[in-house]
This record gives sequence, C-alpha cells and structure tokens, in this order.
Amino acid sequence: MSSGVGSMTIPSPLHSTEIDLKDIDERDKDTPDNWIPRHPDLVRLTGKHPFNVEPPLPKLMECGFITPAALHYVRNHGAVPNIKWEEHRLSVTGLVGKPTTFTMDDLLKLPSRELPITLVCAGNRRKEENLTAQTIGFNWGASGVGTSVWKGVRLCDVLKACGIKTPKEGANHVCFVGVEKMPKGRYGTSITYFTAMDPACDVLLAWEQNGARLTPDHGYPLRLIIPGYIGGRMIKWLNEITVTTEESDNFFHFNDNRVLPEHVTAEIANAEGWWYKPDYIINELNINSAIAYPGHLEVVPLSKPDQTYPISGYCYTGGGRKVIRVEVSIDGGKSWTLSELTHPETPTEYGRYWCWVFFKLEVPLSKIYECETPELLCRGWDAAMNRQPEALTWNVMGMMNNSYFRVKVHRIIDPRTKMPALKFQHPTLAGPGNFGGWFEERVFGKAGAAVVEAPKAAPPASAKTYSLEDVAKHNTKEDVWIVVKGKVYDATKYLPLHPGGEASILITAGQDCTEDFEALHSSKAWKLLDEYYIGELAGAKPAGALPVPPPATPAGPPLTLDKAKYVTLPLEWKKTISHDTRVFRFQLPSKEHELGLPVGQHLFIRAKGPDGANVMRAYTPMGCGAGYVDFVIKVYFANVHPRFPDGGKLTQILEGLKEGDTIDVKGPLGEYIFNTEVMHPKGIFNTDSLTTFTHTPSGDKTPFDTIGFIAGGSGITPVLQTCHALVANKARNLKISILFANRTVDDILCKDLLDELAKDPRVSVWYTLDVQPEEQPWKYSIGFINQEMVEAHLPKPAEKTVIFMCGPPPMINFACKPNLEKAGHVAANVHCF
Repeated sequence: MSSGVGSMTIPSPLHSTEIDLKDIDERDKDTPDNWIPRHPDLVRLTGKHPFNVEPPLPKLMECGFITPAALHYVRNHGAVPNIKWEEHRLSVTGLVGKPTTFTMDDLLKLPSRELPITLVCAGNRRKEENLTAQTIGFNWGASGVGTSVWKGVRLCDVLKACGIKTPKEGANHVCFVGVEKMPKGRYGTSITYFTAMDPACDVLLAWEQNGARLTPDHGYPLRLIIPGYIGGRMIKWLNEITVTTEESDNFFHFNDNRVLPEHVTAEIANAEGWWYKPDYIINELNINSAIAYPGHLEVVPLSKPDQTYPISGYCYTGGGRKVIRVEVSIDGGKSWTLSELTHPETPTEYGRYWCWVFFKLEVPLSKIYECETPELLCRGWDAAMNRQPEALTWNVMGMMNNSYFRVKVHRIIDPRTKMPALKFQHPTLAGPGNFGGWFEERVFGKAGAAVVEAPKAAPPASAKTYSLEDVAKHNTKEDVWIVVKGKVYDATKYLPLHPGGEASILITAGQDCTEDFEALHSSKAWKLLDEYYIGELAGAKPAGALPVPPPATPAGPPLTLDKAKYVTLPLEWKKTISHDTRVFRFQLPSKEHELGLPVGQHLFIRAKGPDGANVMRAYTPMGCGAGYVDFVIKVYFANVHPRFPDGGKLTQILEGLKEGDTIDVKGPLGEYIFNTEVMHPKGIFNTDSLTTFTHTPSGDKTPFDTIGFIAGGSGITPVLQTCHALVANKARNLKISILFANRTVDDILCKDLLDELAKDPRVSVWYTLDVQPEEQPWKYSIGFINQEMVEAHLPKPAEKTVIFMCGPPPMINFACKPNLEKAGHVAANVHCF
C-alpha cells in the first residue's frame, strides 16, 4: 500500500472482503442502470429506480470493520453515468493561478493516500422520523453507513498544484460538480477553503475503494471523500472543481442536506426562504449508534440460570473526534452500563478518527428477563462530550436522527422448545413496504391486521374511465400514462421536470405504479399529480388505502379500525335501558371482522348533524365481537341541564339514528394499552405474576399488581373495558378497586355490570352520589370525592400500585388529583385515560 503523504495503521487484511458481482438484477433490466451488477440482498428504498439501497443490518455487521463495495449503502438521484476511464476529465478552475484539466492517469501520478473512512448518509435512521410525521425523504433504516478503504490524491495537493489563491484574494470556497444530469441540473456542493486545504482533514479525490477501482454506483472513476462529513457532500462522478468567493449556488447545495427547525414544513421553507439560511446546513456527522445484536425478531431461549448474551452494535461520530464510550441500558434507560469498545483504527498522524467503532456488553439474560420494563437502549459519547439525545428531533428533511436506539423485549414461550424465551424487536425495517418494527406497529398496527379501505372519493363528473389495456398503450417517451391508486395520469409533460430523471417514470409507463410512487414520494409530489389527472381506472380499488402489511402467521381475523381514516358502520339495533341511556349495536364490515381496539384505548365516533356538519367525540365501546361493536351512551338532551341548554350534540344525533343509519369510526387512540397476558415461567426465575400497561407515546411498560380506578359519569366505559379484560386474565395476585361518582342513582351507568364484577373476590366497587336518594336506602358515600374516600376505597400507595381516572376535567383536577396526592399516591403512578 502506498502512502505518499503520511500513513496510519490499518487492520489487515484490507481487501479480502470484496464480492465479485456479475449478474444484472431483474429489477434493473428495464432501467438505464441495466448494465450494472448489483447485490440482490440490498434493500431497495425507492422502488426499482433510482438506486437507493442499504444492506440488512445483520449482513452489514457480519462484514466487520471493512464494508465490501457490493454491500455498501448507495444514494443515487438518477441514472448512473456510464463513464470510460480514458475519457474522463477533471477541470480545476476559478481562483487558481493555473487552471488545469486532469486525466485520470494524470491524477494517478500524484502522491496518493489510502485510509479507512466511514461514510454515512445524513438520512440514516430516517424511517423513525417518517413514522413520527412524514418528511420529504424516503425510509432509511439503520444501515445507511459503511466503512471502506479509500485511495486517492489529497484535494489540497491538487489545489496547490493549480496555484490556488488565498482567502485574502477571495478564495473562500471550493465548489464541486459531478457528471450526473438531472432536471434541476447537475449535483453539486461546496466546502470552505480551510477544510479543503487542511491536510489534517484528509479530503480525497478517490479512485479506489477497498483496493479496486470504484464501482459505477460509488462514483467511478472519481469521487470526493470528506472524512467526518455526511455522504451528501461527497460528489460522485466528479468532473469540475471551482474555487470561488461565495459558497456554491448549486440547486442541491441549498435544497438538500439541511436540518430546519421542527415547525418548518416544506411549504414554509419554500415560502420563507429557509433553504438559504446558512445556519441550518449539515456538514459534520453527529454522534450516533445502533444495536445490531440481538437482531430484529431474534428469539433467545432461556435454558440455564447463568446464560448471557453479548449486546453489540456500531457507533460513529464526525469531525475526526474519537468515540469515547457507548452505554447500554437493559431497563429502558433507568440505568446504564459502559460497554466494551473496539477501535479497529488508530488515529491519523493528525490525531483524527475517521471510522466507526464497535461496542459489546455481555449481559445475563436473567437480568433482562427480570426487569420490570425490559428494553435495550444504546447511546454514544464522543471526545467533545456530545451524547445522543433521548428523543428524536423531527425535521422536514428527516436528517441526522441520532436518538437512543431502542430494541423492545418481549417475554414469550418459545414455540419450538415450549420454554420461556426473550424475543427482540427493532424499531423499523428499512424500506417503504416493510413492516414488523415496534415503531411501525405503533403507527400501523401489527402485521396481519387487515386494512379497511376508505370509501372511494367520487371522481369528477367529467372524468373518463380507462381500462388497464387502454393505459398500457401509452408506454413511450412521447406518450406516458401511469396509474396511481386507481387514477390515471398523463405524465408526458412532466418527464423533463421529474427530479429523479425520466427513467423513473418510463420504467412504469403504461402500468399501475402505485407501489413505486408510494415508495418514492412525499405529500408535495401527491399534490403535483392532480395537474396531470385524466381519468379513472375501470374496476380500480378504492382510493386512499394504506399499504397492506404482510400477513401474520397464522393470519388473524380482519380488523376494522384504521388510524389513518374513518370506517363507516351501520346501526344494527338500539335498546333503551333508562330514560337517557341507550345501547347501540353497529355492524362491522363483515361477520369475520373484529374491531381491533386494544384494551385501554378508545376511538372517535363521527356523525352528521341536522345542519350537515360533522360532530366527533371519543368513546370506549362497552363490548365487541366478531362482526359487531356495542356502545352504552348517555344521551344529554337539550333543555335539561341549565348549564348546557343545548345538550350533547353527538349524543342527540345518535339518539335520532334509525336501523341502517351510519356513523364513522376511526382509531385506536389513547396513551395507554393494557397487556393482559401474564406469563409466569416456573423453575428459572422467581418473578411475581404481574400485568403491565404500555404508555404508547414513549413505549414504556409499567408492571402492576394492584390497580385503582376513579370514574365519573360516562367515564366508567374505559374502566369497565379494562376491568373486564383484567378479570378475564385470571392473575391471582391482581387487586382491582373502583370508585364511581355520579349525580344521582339514576345516573349510574352499567350498575348491573359493575355489581357482577364485584362478585369476583379480586374486585371492589364503591359509589358516591352528589344527591342523597330519597326513597331507597343508600349504603355508599354522598358528596364529592375526598381524601377519606380515596383512602378507604382505593388501594394504598405502593410501588406496583397504579391509579387510572376518567371523568369531567373539574372532577379530575379539583377532586381526584389533590386527594390522591394527600393520600400519598405519587404522580408517576397516577394516570388519566
């Protein structure tokens, strides 16, 4: 290995990991990239074309310190230029004394430098941001990173040879442009003079990766490498360098690779010029880490008491700083332990670190199993004491997500061994249609849940209808039709404007390209479609359906609820149980459908009033089963309560429903989900029989063995839903107490159900009324909830005792919370549905 300008120690062997690729992937055969062999295991993030990929995380980690070029992530904006070595030229112009054009052989004659450098896409782990709120970027997982040995000539040596001027003479920036052509121009960017000319920064014009000439996807024959910077600054297929006074005015320099404030949407950024504000540009990488092992959905059987597992992964940072530690938590961040770090590289002669490191922590499985809330986290620190943040910071480009990497832990019975085991679940799976991560399940529900499609929006009266055979005839560059979600578009005029180049559209010309379009495009692109709409596809599926998760094994019943849209349900029957209380039964889409509402959650009901306006409220069903859902609803009539002369809008609308009339429902929603499955493995761990609930915004699980409920009026419905599930659980140690407040005896909802619950020895129910009954004996309390009632009829404060409340805000804020606090219940154990 030659190193004409300094050297560093690099692990050996260096280039033995390369993979020889010869076959053209079937997915590339109808694209402009049909001449490039590619690894079939790479996860495609943007459909067939352009080629944007990352390797599966386990496969990346199996490669070790050096990532083969064939498995290194790729970010392409369009078709890969097909360039010949002997024809390629690099021009250096601008504020230089000797403008020069170099051939590739000219560059090879200059002193070379070869060293390992970690490259990272600024969008690494973006899918977590897209699941928080959609960005304008596509779904990177945690493998948008790789380390190779790069060889080339230092940029500073080339610029010196060309007689670069000084900043005093106006030479403040060095601009770069590649051959790649797109509708918005060629891809370009710039760095400062001081970064370009500092030999310690190791900026290279590289022609080799891992001992071989660059591959086309990685910039053959010449690319820019800037160690410690985001990959978006490292121009591929480099052919122009210009020294300037001002930074690059290239479209992509301003409209890519920025972290804008959380409130800034794409529309705000365009309207207010945020892309051009210098403080938001990204150059250096931030500190980041991810857990690779245990892998996603890995199951580890518990076979012996002293069994351990090596939790391991990677960590990197920017600016040449050293990663000084990676901490691991097995209990969701309550406590942290230092891991063992492996630094495969030694620093450069300038003290810089350009590569990722690996961490490992050997942990007894029994400790993970016995945690109250087992969850694996990692966080890295670098020499500047930068530490990964606990929560992600959303931004419109979805870049630089470096929040704690979280792996959920599930206690299960291994179906193979029938023994207790731990199952691990990563947050996301890279790519647009891949489901199964815990973050994806939080947003979309579990795989196997059938998606209930929204009703198809009525097409315009003048809309024409086309068959797929009609569309298929329009498949040339001069005449391009496509189908997206049942709608037909003439994209011919849009071809030259498409940011990804014409090829991305042409490969789907005359076809239904819904899958690829969804994979590639942001909300902005969906709006652009409207301009090219020409009609409807005959026999198309309803518009607006979400991507369908892959079926579970075995498949469960189809589920009704959908977080993204309303589902229409007809009224089957209505039953009067008191002067103002009704039971409504609504039909689900089929007799096989289940509602799909987790215990502890609720849903929205929406209905149209007499004026045609929609009214929406949150409700918890009283019961549900295959093909139906029941609601117990108290009707608030007009002119009954002096404080509310108009009564309840939605309840009066529901009161007026006739059989066959419909409502719309959407959900689930709510901050809590009760996990009512109790697993108590025998013979390995001495654990108590506990149930848990999950706080959905954070994913934190809390175990409990005693639970108290306070309800007011119709707030009893989530309490009943949860209690029925807990009682059915058969957990012997569980204790349940209910304190239920109402104005009068006649106002008590579902008293028969509550009295039935109270027959279970684990359950106690107590009532309090505002008004003393006149004609019947009353053995319960009278008056507002106070400290005495809380202490007498709810569980005593304890570590595994929790309280849940549901009722009018004045009751919660002025009666429940203050008196719970007086009784000794800590705020962390008190929750509102």
